[in-house]
Amino acid sequence: MKATPRVLAVDIGGTNVKILVTGQAELRKFPSGKDLTPRKMVAGVKKLAGNWEYDVVSIGYPGRVVGDCAVNEPRNLAHGWVGFDFAAAFDRPVKVINDAAMQALGSYEGGTMLFLGLGTGLGSALMVRGHIVPMELGALSYRKRAIEDYLGTRGLQKLGKKKWRKAVAFWVKRLMSALLLDDVVIGGGNAKKLKQTLHGCRLGSNAKAFLGGFRMWEPWASRNPQTCQRPGDDQAKKAKRSRT
Repeated sequence: MKATPRVLAVDIGGTNVKILVTGQAELRKFPSGKDLTPRKMVAGVKKLAGNWEYDVVSIGYPGRVVGDCAVNEPRNLAHGWVGFDFAAAFDRPVKVINDAAMQALGSYEGGTMLFLGLGTGLGSALMVRGHIVPMELGALSYRKRAIEDYLGTRGLQKLGKKKWRKAVAFWVKRLMSALLLDDVVIGGGNAKKLKQTLHGCRLGSNAKAFLGGFRMWEPWASRNPQTCQRPGDDQAKKAKRSRT
């Protein structure tokens, strides 16, 4: 394998499968949906990739992943993903992570960053000093329901846009405080329904998922930018020096 491999990044969604390879600017996509099995996905990706050359594959999977293997079936696709051997199917080395984690990695600029994907449910992932920490914050309970029941599509439909936006702001503020965050990125299909960018947050881009796929094959040190400073860090450092 070359020192800098050519990466084929695959973002599997409930509506489309999108792909992009190192060095290309235009992504390609084909429909997914309830009938999409992993074998159909691989066949579709290979056909769509066409003349693109690649050495390795990165996959953003809409479910829980452990050791490059899916450990639960996706909600919006066919079954058969758990335990599927992607490396054998592609005949290439393959890395698989949760789709929210892949977008988080592509959006990362340093420090401690939380990615929240506002979609059908609530995707979430934490980045800490270049390390990916997949999360399932949407499964946390609140008032006898899960958080994603408030922040996902069901919550948007039940609450209406105005109350849904307030719910998003409420949880973002709580998570920023609890996790001592430097940065929050809000992505997903429903992010555009926010009336304005929340304080301390920035909107993500679906294109960042492909950058995350490329970064999966980079050394850890190369994806650990200069750590963001929290408000008050300079004062804390000065105080520490004055005591020594």
